[in-house]
Amino acid sequence: MEARPLVVVGAGVAGTAAAIEAAKVGVQVTLIDENPVPAAMAGLNVPLFFGQRFEDALSDRALMMERVVAANEGLSKAEDAGVDIRLGTCVWGAFRNSENSRVLDGPQIGLADHERSWMMKYDRLIVAAGSRDLSFGFAGCNLVGAMGANGAYSLMSRYDALAAKRMVVLGSGNLGLNTAKMALDNGIEVAAIVDVAPSVRGNDALVKTIHAQGVELFSSHTVKEAVGSNGDIESVMLVEIDDDCKPVAGTEKVITADTICLAIGLVPNVEILSLLNCDLNFKSELGGYVPSRDDWMRTSVDNVFVAGDAAGIHDAMFLDRNIARNQGRIAGIAAAESPGAITSGFPPSTGKMSEGQRGTSAFSNASSSPTEVHTLWKRWLRSLANVGGQDIVVCQCEEVTRSEIIGLEPPRYLEWGSDQMSRRSLQTQLKDNPVNPNQVKRLTRAGTGTCQGRNCREQVALLLAEESNTDIADVPLSTYRAPLRPLPLNVLWPDDESEDVRNEWPKWFSPNNKVLG
Repeated sequence: MEARPLVVVGAGVAGTAAAIEAAKVGVQVTLIDENPVPAAMAGLNVPLFFGQRFEDALSDRALMMERVVAANEGLSKAEDAGVDIRLGTCVWGAFRNSENSRVLDGPQIGLADHERSWMMKYDRLIVAAGSRDLSFGFAGCNLVGAMGANGAYSLMSRYDALAAKRMVVLGSGNLGLNTAKMALDNGIEVAAIVDVAPSVRGNDALVKTIHAQGVELFSSHTVKEAVGSNGDIESVMLVEIDDDCKPVAGTEKVITADTICLAIGLVPNVEILSLLNCDLNFKSELGGYVPSRDDWMRTSVDNVFVAGDAAGIHDAMFLDRNIARNQGRIAGIAAAESPGAITSGFPPSTGKMSEGQRGTSAFSNASSSPTEVHTLWKRWLRSLANVGGQDIVVCQCEEVTRSEIIGLEPPRYLEWGSDQMSRRSLQTQLKDNPVNPNQVKRLTRAGTGTCQGRNCREQVALLLAEESNTDIADVPLSTYRAPLRPLPLNVLWPDDESEDVRNEWPKWFSPNNKVLG
């Protein structure tokens, strides 16, 4: 067990800014970041949707560590400020005393690297865990090369290990346009940007820059199928859709590409905050469920703060990372002041901060309407369902399809069959209870795989809302438990068994303490 006054989770723009601000006033700060992630973890699409589209160099931990440090200017500034930096370390759990737990010696988080697992107590915690990719299923989405924008960004910016030559980007908002521009800047050809919206949605200057480089823009189009051989994507078939998201006959287009990058949207990483019982509210314009917090980035739990994408995402953040940086600075100052490190200046109660410091903390630059984000996501879901049918896999970990979720069908490997089960469906379930992803998860196993629903959670919620005619805001957040990351047993518990146990263990299973023959 370790103990630290202030722990910051996430060494992105917001996290490093928070750590630096707190360290400036003499607080001992520990900054934790899971990058570089092991290649085995990336192969499971955890923590990001990598889609197997990475080079073998990702397995070289020492090389990846060098690249992660070199790519993050904030790390060197944090080190100069005296911050204790822990790279390659993930947070797999978060715990505090509550109605169900009363014996903990203070709040703590569970940590793990590639060798061991341990606990760390804290006085104050800042969660700057970033965001994850919104994923949708389509024919061929299980082929190597179907990946998310955050996964592509990480492989290009952190690891310099993206194994892509020609890319199709789904999503024409600022996220998609920035992804396409970064790919072009890294020598990757971008064949097309595709969106179900009737027009390109992103920044006009970015659109002109990208279009000038020969990138085709397809509005009112969706993906019909990714085609490939030997498990890799080789081409993408697009089709035009009408106002009802139905395919227009004879409008299919085949584009040669080895990568499909889903840049439709991002979702705040709120798992740690959820485990700590921070209040979470649904706000479509910020990407879904986000923590309640004040102007000082303090959550409903007094000693827990949030900053950056984990606090909520809006379109302006894809163009200006100073928004996340300012939130990090505010959280760092507030968290440092809470333990009494700042004896003068501006307490949160008076709000004596300059406009430059406070500026964007309240998402004043949000450009999306309260319903625009999920309305667009629903249109993507409808188009893919109309084009690909109901037998497309939603949960890739457990191979659960749309029709199996709607029908509440048990896993195929159980081979259950009865009249009662054949009559069960989402509609019959709704007669007894409101729509709930947890109930669907128990019956179908959708969301119970190694990614714990990171790649299907939003898609399942949207599908349930669509089929039950329920407002997406009324669909509860699907739950998850520690460990938040898949952990090898030798990391979760590195201590070996004793010699006596090793030699005598068969007696545990034998009658009358006799060794089984």
